[in-house]
Amino acid sequence: MPIYEYQCDACGHELEALQKISDTPLTDCPKCEASELVKKISAAGFRLKGSGWYETDFKSGKNKKNLASSEKASTTTTSSSE
Repeated sequence: MPIYEYQCDACGHELEALQKISDTPLTDCPKCEASELVKKISAAGFRLKGSGWYETDFKSGKNKKNLASSEKASTTTTSSSE
């Protein structure tokens, strides 16, 4: 479940809420009880990097292997030898 950040426009109180994506956004401020909570836009707590979604994209050292580069190299070698 994602963590959403909210800020009250009435009193400025900020809070975080662990909610399902399908849950309705919070509206009532727990501090001043005004119905002026606004969902903030913030950066994600994680970053996806690499050229794909494969376990080999994140390995390091001797076990590091990039399948996309290996396939390109073998295709280039095969086509140049023909």
